[in-house]
Amino acid sequence: MIGGIIARNGRLRVIRDSRVIGEYGIESLKREKDDAREVRDGLECGIKLAGFNDVKEGDVLECFRIEEVARTLS
Repeated sequence: MIGGIIARNGRLRVIRDSRVIGEYGIESLKREKDDAREVRDGLECGIKLAGFNDVKEGDVLECFRIEEVARTLS
């Protein structure tokens, strides 16, 4: 599925030729020259990754978020 939301507080996994190149934080996310907190699917945006600047044509970017959920007693 290609879709969803790119959120500034998320992390991006860079996939090239079916291999994971690495996981990076989002340094900046822009939509129409303005900073954005999130961008929905179908809209163009600019993304700068923290510590990675070798994005090539054909790379797949997967955005994900790590959440900690408190354990509950049953």
